[in-house]
Amino acid sequence: MALMTAPENTPVWVDEAKCKACDICVSACPSGVLSMHYDVTSTLGAMVKVDHPEACIGCNDCELMCPDFAIYVADKKADNFKFAKLTDESKERQARIVANNYMYLGDN
Repeated sequence: MALMTAPENTPVWVDEAKCKACDICVSACPSGVLSMHYDVTSTLGAMVKVDHPEACIGCNDCELMCPDFAIYVADKKADNFKFAKLTDESKERQARIVANNYMYLGDN
């Protein structure tokens, strides 16, 4: 099996073909990088999206929690990607996402 390589300059990405939109990864993310978006083509009517890639701290919580192995975080060493620090703004965004049933908040 070949190793998956990250899309260029992308810290986290979702394989929508594998994702069942369970929102576990969204709830696991401490920095509000992910949220659910309405998607009529998805079985459950929603899909995980990466909304704030610049806020990804590289904790791998989303990747580790995904039951379908559908979300990936760049390898800190191999991909030479510089991850963000967890900020108060990121923590607040995550709290708003959770309070909004993991759905997209717009460009807040």
